[in-house]
Amino acid sequence: MTERVIKIEKNISNVLFWICFFVTILAIAMNLLEFFSRGAFPTSKIGLFYVGVLAIYSLHKEALRFLEHTHESNGRKNGELFVYLWLIMAAVLYSINFLTKNYYTVSNDGEKLLALVNISYTALEVGGVFILARILKLTMIRLSNKI
Repeated sequence: MTERVIKIEKNISNVLFWICFFVTILAIAMNLLEFFSRGAFPTSKIGLFYVGVLAIYSLHKEALRFLEHTHESNGRKNGELFVYLWLIMAAVLYSINFLTKNYYTVSNDGEKLLALVNISYTALEVGGVFILARILKLTMIRLSNKI
């Protein structure tokens, strides 16, 4: 029975990874389009939805590890990829904006453009989900070692 449940949960985890991957690509593309268009596109507002999808995937992945009584990757896809993408992208965009003397954060009319700020929030929220998932993993390791 347990093996059957684990197999089902592994399939769910795999589907959640690919959903998360797709939403990540979509969110990144929308944010990059907003940033480089300098306000020609509206704010994507996908950040909250994206972070929620990432949290669902991360929590499910850690719950599956706990169910399997393992703390190794065992060939699973690593969700850390999402954290790395967002942090590197934000850093690169900050560099581009700096080198262009705030070209992407101030419009021709002198209005502040918020794309980079929104990307920063999303990157930090993604990092927060990663840290919370790691804390959960370490807590489960500690609890399982006491049992």
